[in-house]
Amino acid sequence: MEGCAPAPVHDQAPIDLNAAVIRAKADHKLVLLDFTGSDWCPPCMRLHKEIFSKPEFEAYAATNLIFLTVDFPRKFQLTPDARSTNDVLAAKFNIEGYPTLVALDGEGKEIWRQLGSLDGGLKELAADIASAKAKAP
Repeated sequence: MEGCAPAPVHDQAPIDLNAAVIRAKADHKLVLLDFTGSDWCPPCMRLHKEIFSKPEFEAYAATNLIFLTVDFPRKFQLTPDARSTNDVLAAKFNIEGYPTLVALDGEGKEIWRQLGSLDGGLKELAADIASAKAKAP
């Protein structure tokens, strides 16, 4: 078909969850996985615009999180390795919708999950994560 150019490929390295968990444990942080459709999912785009793109989140994440974006774009393609890794992570964590946030402790154990947007912004996210971390064994 004329006019149907293939979607551009973004050369993004596959996520190394094991390395992230090891780093989180060493740094006394949590791993936060953001399962998103960055270029087609309105709640995902809102979450990024209102929380993840803000300097306040970057400062919070720098001291508390290993933040990983597990993207499922439609307007561009990931490399085959990155796409395969993201598919494996989505299956591992039983992702049923976007956005889904999953927090893991330093052992790689899920301690918190949020499906959908966070109306309370960074304050709600930080409070939810702190509460989950306090309850984790």
